[in-house]
Amino acid sequence: MKRKNILVLLGALLFLLLAGCEEGGASSQKAEETLCPVTLNGTEIRVGETTVQAVLDMGLDVTWTDENYQEVMVDPAQELEAESYYTGGSIWVSDSIFAFISFVTEEEPIPLGQAVIARLEFQMYGEEDPAVLGAIEFDGVPVTEFTRDKAGEMYPDWTGDENMWLKYGLEYSYDLNFDTDGKLVKFAVEKKYDVDWTGSGE
Repeated sequence: MKRKNILVLLGALLFLLLAGCEEGGASSQKAEETLCPVTLNGTEIRVGETTVQAVLDMGLDVTWTDENYQEVMVDPAQELEAESYYTGGSIWVSDSIFAFISFVTEEEPIPLGQAVIARLEFQMYGEEDPAVLGAIEFDGVPVTEFTRDKAGEMYPDWTGDENMWLKYGLEYSYDLNFDTDGKLVKFAVEKKYDVDWTGSGE
């Protein structure tokens, strides 16, 4: 009888030990996940933290596509629905370079200016002006210096091939795209949200 009780006790201790290891492993993985910021004209944009108003305060133009499929300047006072995800926004760095953005609201309806940027995607195909490209940095590195080899050195645990380098984490996702010369031509940063994806500018 004593032997049986000891076996039951050992089994219970082993179960608790394994559960603790799994929980610790998951929390460690989440704790190690860090945000790679994007910098425009010397000011950081942190996806999941930076608001639309903060971008407007940088002096950048922010537009989005309205219900008539016309590109219009955003109205930071426009009321947005709670727990919604809005797409179709753009941040303009120059006449030729811009970033697509999506923004999100959480528990309460808020003005558009207070909405947090949930996704940012830069496309730089064909742009050669170093003055324009020099205004954009990914994780502290100017895009003019951000090659495919550099990406592999900075993020050895990401996956991909010679044209893309990817990371899909628990909270953040990254997608870096390169041309045949290894030059960065497109990148996206996204934070995951559990919200209504039907939000639009209507």
